[in-house]
Amino acid sequence: MLIRKPVQEVFNAFIDPEYTKNFWFTKSSGKLEEGKTVIWEWEMYGVSTEVDVRAIEDNKRIAIDWEQGQTQVEFNFEAKSELSTYIIIRQSGFKNEGTALFKELIDTTGGFTTVVDGLKAYLEHGINLNLIADKFAEK
Repeated sequence: MLIRKPVQEVFNAFIDPEYTKNFWFTKSSGKLEEGKTVIWEWEMYGVSTEVDVRAIEDNKRIAIDWEQGQTQVEFNFEAKSELSTYIIIRQSGFKNEGTALFKELIDTTGGFTTVVDGLKAYLEHGINLNLIADKFAEK
């Protein structure tokens, strides 16, 4: 997805939980730093996850192990101009097969699409759409 903000701003939105909590999780044990483990929380669901930061390349790439190494996630940032950034998120290392794998891939793709949509609204327009909070709201 193209985000109409400089690469440093988009990259920092994933590093610094003061920004990230406006479009993804609600609480973090700290900023992402290479070699560090942080806990992300979604307080409205009573859910948390442990994230091990494998690599950070400033304004280019963030690589994490999700849920104690169960899967790996890479966030790649490409400056398209001084005022726009293209972000690609890839997750790998899934253990399921067949129908279970297919369902997991759909859920993951949908989840990260929601994150990036929220990021775009927040950075470009200063709006917190509450997408994550509302995605599984009680009916």
